Amino acid sequence: MKNTNKTPAQQPVQQPPQLPQGFSTESLKTIAVIAVLVLAFTNWNSLIAIMVNIMIFIYRIAGHNFGLAIILFTILIRVVTWPLNAQQMKGQVAMQEMQNDKEWQAIQKKYAKDKEKLAQEQMRVYREKGINPFGSCLPMLIQFPILFALIPTITYAIGSTPLSLLKLAEYAYDFQNVVGLLPLKSNFLWMDDLGLPERTLVLGLSIPVLALIVGITTYVQTKLTMPPSADPNDQTAQTTKMMAIYMPVMLFFFSLNYASGLAVYFITSNVLGIVQYALQGKANWRNLLPGGQKK
Repeated sequence: MKNTNKTPAQQPVQQPPQLPQGFSTESLKTIAVIAVLVLAFTNWNSLIAIMVNIMIFIYRIAGHNFGLAIILFTILIRVVTWPLNAQQMKGQVAMQEMQNDKEWQAIQKKYAKDKEKLAQEQMRVYREKGINPFGSCLPMLIQFPILFALIPTITYAIGSTPLSLLKLAEYAYDFQNVVGLLPLKSNFLWMDDLGLPERTLVLGLSIPVLALIVGITTYVQTKLTMPPSADPNDQTAQTTKMMAIYMPVMLFFFSLNYASGLAVYFITSNVLGIVQYALQGKANWRNLLPGGQKK
């Protein structure tokens, strides 16, 4: 009888599973980000409850100092979102290299008057170079649920009003024993209540000092992370410039109208971001100077 059993050398080699045609790793990342966003917003109360309880736990181990608790909470968020920030930086570098690529610059000149053809060529170059045009903004999008959940999280965790105390009792887990922590100490530095918008009297004028610092640090961080462009009039460069204006203004108004604890979070996050980029040698300090965006 013939031996029909195949030797190990004759066993067919199993090929790794292939992605469907038209799909790529970047496409899967995009789908994953969308799934996370949908999951976060459809389970909004659960997300707030988790963040409130983390904040209360940090407050307990931080010596009942809510300002320090917010700073430590911010550091925790930065650590957790580190892979997203790294992905964002990688996407920005890829876009920067593309803007300085001679082939792409030639394509821009060739199809300067044909926007449709230019868009087609741009997508072709993206595919050839493995660039995800949303690679630098997807990590930012996935952090939006955290940002919007922070507003009720800080307000409820501080419990400075009867309504926020009711919400704190609703969201706090039983093991926290929140009743034993009340009243929570919500003063920090010159601020009497981190649950209220901050205003400081300067020469008789009520100045939103924290909101101004938020706007300035956000602007500095955004400018430092802007890659230099060979063509300042390029669409990508123009979009980046608009973001450098919109983000500081948006966070300024958030800080102006919501709990000052939120402003403490923004300032801490911005400072950590600036330090992170500076330590990695990726901070583009020239952008802070007039005309520094030009190569």
